[in-house]
Amino acid sequence: MELVTPSLGLVVWSTLSFLILMFLLTKFAWKPITAAPKEREESIEGALKQAEIAREQMQALKNDNERLLNEARAERDRLLKEAGEMKDQILAKAKNDAKAEGDKMIAAAKDAIEREKLTAMNQLKTQVAILSVEMAEKVLRKQLEDRAQQEAFVNDTIKSITVN
Repeated sequence: MELVTPSLGLVVWSTLSFLILMFLLTKFAWKPITAAPKEREESIEGALKQAEIAREQMQALKNDNERLLNEARAERDRLLKEAGEMKDQILAKAKNDAKAEGDKMIAAAKDAIEREKLTAMNQLKTQVAILSVEMAEKVLRKQLEDRAQQEAFVNDTIKSITVN
């Protein structure tokens, strides 16, 4: 039974060794051992806080990007609308200018045609007058071949001139 019951010296030395070991562990090892999980917990909390901050910043950036994209789309739509309006104005101006130029050309052509018509009419009148005089001359020559007829015609003409 001696093996089962320890002696008093063994108990004292075991207790003393245990207490010294506990003192040394408490002094040098216990604080670092208990501090490691606290540091780990604090680093995890810090990482979670930084992740939350990063998430908030990402959300803010996403919102800014969305806002900038909407502004860019609005600007693009505005520029397209202005370009369409400018195109319509340019086309309308070109049409009006072309119409005005066409009207000027038509008026000039009408004036030219009228002048040509008057010139042609004057030339025609002149030709008709020349032909009439030539025909009258030929008719009179034929009718007034002898001297007596010529004298009678001249006398009649003189009488009609003095009467008028």
